[in-house]
Amino acid sequence: MLPVDAIPDGGSASAGVPAEMPGDRQSLAARRFVLQLARALHQHGTPAHRLEAALTSAAGQLGLQAEFFSTPTSIMVGIGELEQQRVHLLRVEPGEPNLGQLTRLADITRRVVERDIGPAEGLALIDAMDREPPTYARWLVIVAFMLSSAAVASFLKVRTGDVAVASLLGLVTAVISLTTARWATTRPITEPLAAFVVTTIAFALDGVLRTTSGYATSLAGLVILLPGLTFTVALTELSTRHLSSGTARLSGAVVVFLGLGFGLALGAKSGAALGDTLRETWPMLAQFSSRDVLPAWSEWVALLVAPLAFTVLLNGPPRDAPLIVVACAAAYLTSKFAGAAVGEELGAFLGALVVSAGSNVLAVVKRRVAMVTQVPGLLILVPVSICFRSVTSLLGQEVETGIATAFRVAIVGISLAAGLLAGNVVTRAANRVRR
Repeated sequence: MLPVDAIPDGGSASAGVPAEMPGDRQSLAARRFVLQLARALHQHGTPAHRLEAALTSAAGQLGLQAEFFSTPTSIMVGIGELEQQRVHLLRVEPGEPNLGQLTRLADITRRVVERDIGPAEGLALIDAMDREPPTYARWLVIVAFMLSSAAVASFLKVRTGDVAVASLLGLVTAVISLTTARWATTRPITEPLAAFVVTTIAFALDGVLRTTSGYATSLAGLVILLPGLTFTVALTELSTRHLSSGTARLSGAVVVFLGLGFGLALGAKSGAALGDTLRETWPMLAQFSSRDVLPAWSEWVALLVAPLAFTVLLNGPPRDAPLIVVACAAAYLTSKFAGAAVGEELGAFLGALVVSAGSNVLAVVKRRVAMVTQVPGLLILVPVSICFRSVTSLLGQEVETGIATAFRVAIVGISLAAGLLAGNVVTRAANRVRR
């Protein structure tokens, strides 16, 4: 039996098992388990193409004839023969990837379909899982925000002092994100509020210290909020013909980009004005500016720090941290050297191909969840800086530059989606040859 996430993207499993008998208690428990599993998988960030394939496989192995339709805000589940099918509608909210919970769900599902436990016991385990405390303490999550911002700043080739500024901005983003996440009324303003505050601080420090790196430090401080991963997943869903989910997810990513761009535009103006005032009031502050160039080895340190920070922020299992580091390093190095040799687009394609194929092989051989290594590896590849620059250009009335940059973003995003799908094809072909 395959784990719930061991099916490659775009794959499908046969659900041609006869429908359950009405009123059968075991069948009722199996239906409830599948419905709760669907909600949990969606809640913890499973894309539509993986969600539907995994649920079809699980339902078929439990003796249910079922069909699934997923969007970012709802799941429709039809169970039974077509003429007597019962349709269930689940209203859900878009969830961020939670790698630890997805691993737990895969283990529970495997135990249920292999008859180690019954569907009712599996349902109880899913309910208990949702009541467990977070894997990582809040202070560690805040540290991960800061480290990820510092790592991205190192990738952007800024100066030594700018890395410290980026860490400070990551701290600000963490405080705002964790605070606004507590209430449903404040969650929609997280991105524009964080962008405004972070950019104001970045450009104020830029004005005082005269480093001309306000844009780079703002990007590094906001990197966790940028929906580059959502954008890439949306293109992958569209490529796999999940048109409703892909279109909705793509629209959501665009709205988030616009919110961040709006906050950045306001923050840049207010920060520049504040920086001029502070420089005139305390001109001696300029002497604290550090213009030392980052050493060459800082990029390799960042390549180690970033995956560890992503492990915490994505709630990845601690035991899988070494695998996540390897996946991110493989994706980054492939993209970096291939991009330098044959172009950025092909480099992104090859990086996504490596991380996709490797994650799917690991899922089958080690019975792990493919998304545990695939999501962080993809996250380090997404062109967040290009996306950010496109939005800011459009808001700054540089329409021609903004459109050209947006087209470049689309090409790189499609390259990443194509790499993911190609990795699935390669993995599936290799499995057929091995059999």
